[in-house]
Amino acid sequence: MVVTTARTRTRPAGPGGGRVRALLREARSWPTILMIGLCLLAGIPLTIALTPDQDLTILGQHISVGARTPDLSVEGPARLVQVGNTELDIPRLQVVGPLRPQLEMGPVQRNDAAAKVLDPDTTAEATAKAVDQLRTGFVNWYLLGTLGVVGTALAAAALVGCARVLGILRREKSSEHVTVADVWHRCSGTIGRMALLAVTVSVVAWGGCGALAYTGTMRGLAQVSSLSDLVGSARVTPAPVGPPVFGYAGAVIGDSRAARVGGPPVAEPEGDDVACERSADSLAAELGTMVPGRVRNLACPSATVAQGLRGPQQRGNVQVPAQVALLKQMQDLEFVVVAIGPNDVGWSDLITYCYGVETCDDNLTRGEFDYRMAAFDRDYAALLQDLAQLPSSPRVVVLTSYDAFPRETDPACPDARGPSFAAGLTQDKIDLLTDRNDQLNAVLRAGAEKYGFAVADPGLTLLCSTAADGLGPDLQGLADPFAFHPTAVGSLRLAATVARVVGPLDD
Repeated sequence: MVVTTARTRTRPAGPGGGRVRALLREARSWPTILMIGLCLLAGIPLTIALTPDQDLTILGQHISVGARTPDLSVEGPARLVQVGNTELDIPRLQVVGPLRPQLEMGPVQRNDAAAKVLDPDTTAEATAKAVDQLRTGFVNWYLLGTLGVVGTALAAAALVGCARVLGILRREKSSEHVTVADVWHRCSGTIGRMALLAVTVSVVAWGGCGALAYTGTMRGLAQVSSLSDLVGSARVTPAPVGPPVFGYAGAVIGDSRAARVGGPPVAEPEGDDVACERSADSLAAELGTMVPGRVRNLACPSATVAQGLRGPQQRGNVQVPAQVALLKQMQDLEFVVVAIGPNDVGWSDLITYCYGVETCDDNLTRGEFDYRMAAFDRDYAALLQDLAQLPSSPRVVVLTSYDAFPRETDPACPDARGPSFAAGLTQDKIDLLTDRNDQLNAVLRAGAEKYGFAVADPGLTLLCSTAADGLGPDLQGLADPFAFHPTAVGSLRLAATVARVVGPLDD
C-alpha cells in the first residue's frame, strides 16, 4: 500500500510582491531613514524659503503671495509685510504646520479698483473677488513648491546614494576585482528605491502641510469682511496747512541734523525759523548754493515722523505745523530731502546710556530699541506714502543716519572717553551703536527703494578721526553745545552729498 503525503507548496511571490518587500526593507535601513529625515527637516523648509512669491493685483494693489520662513512652533499666524513696515502677524489666519502664508503689499495705490471696496454697492463683490484671487495665488505658489519638494527629495536620494556607493568602495578597496561599475550595478536598485521613498514621503508630507495651510487660511479668510481686516486700520494723511507757496525748487524736512542746531541764526527769519533754531548754514541753505533755485528749510529739532513730519510739533510756546502739511502747499517742487530716524528710536537716550554704564548691551535696552524700531517702521511707511502722493511728484531723497564714531576708535579719544564721572565708550559699545544705526539705515533704504526714492549716504568725518582735507571736524564733539550734530563743514558735506544724488534739475 502506497501512502501519498500531501505537501503544501508555497507559491513563489510575483515580481510585484518582491518589489514591495524590497521597498519595505529599504525603508527600514538607516541610510534611508536618514534620507527621509533630511527630506522632512531640511527639504520642506528649504522649498518654502526658495519658492518665489506669486505677484497679484488685488483691489488695485500689488500683493505678493508666498509663505513665511518656517520656525519650530507647531502653529502660527500668517504674516503681512507692508512697504517700510516690520513684518506684522495676521491673527485671523492661524495655520498648523510649517506652511504659513505671507502677503507682501507694495505701495498703496489710490485708483478705481481700490475705491470699489469703499462703495457699499460693490464692497461684498470686491471682497469676495479679492479672497478668490488670494486663494488662487497661494494654490499656484503651492503647486510650484511641489516641484521644489520633488527636486529636493531627488537631491537627497542622490546625496545619500552616493554616500552609500562611496562607503562600499571604501570597504572593498582591497579587492582588485571590484569596480565602480560593479558597485553601481549592485546599488542602482537600492538608489532607485531610495528615490521613490524620498519622493513619496516628501510629497505626502507636503500634501499634509498644504491641507493644513489651506484649511487654516480659508477658515481665517471666511472672517474677513473688509480690506482693513487683512491689512490693518486706515491711514490718515496730514491736511495741507497755509497758503500755496511758490518760488522753491526744493525743500528739506527732518530733524536737528537738517536744521543744523548750533550754527549762526537765519538773517531774516520767517515762519518757524526761530522756534526751530534753523541756521544760516543749514542743509537747505547750503544745498541752495549748489542747485538752481531756492530750497526751503522745514526741518525742526526733536522732530519725529509722528510729531514733526506727519503731525504738529510743540516747540516751547509755539506749535509748529506738520512739515508734510506745509510741504503739500509748495507748488512745482522738483525735489524733497528727508532726514529722519534717530529721534524716533531715541538715539540720544541710547548713546547717553552707553556713556554712563559699564555695558549697554542688555536685554532691557535691546527690547526697547526693537520696540522703537517697529514703531518707526510703521510711521515711516505712512510718511513714504505721503511723499509719494505729493501733487508735483518731486524727486525724494532719503538721507541715511551717519555714525558718530568709526568702527575702530581709540578709547582714549576725549569724545569716546566722555566726562570723568562716566564709564565712557568702549569698542564693544561703539560696535553696538554702529550695528543699531545700521539697522535703522536698513529700514530707511528698504522703504525708499520700494517707492523708487533715492538714498543719500553722508560721507562725514566721524568723531575721533581726522579729515583728510584738513577742513576741520564734520561733527560737534562733547565739548560743543550740540554734540554729534553737523558742524558748518559737516553741513556743507551733507549738502554736497545730497546735491550729487538730486542731480540736474529741470530749467
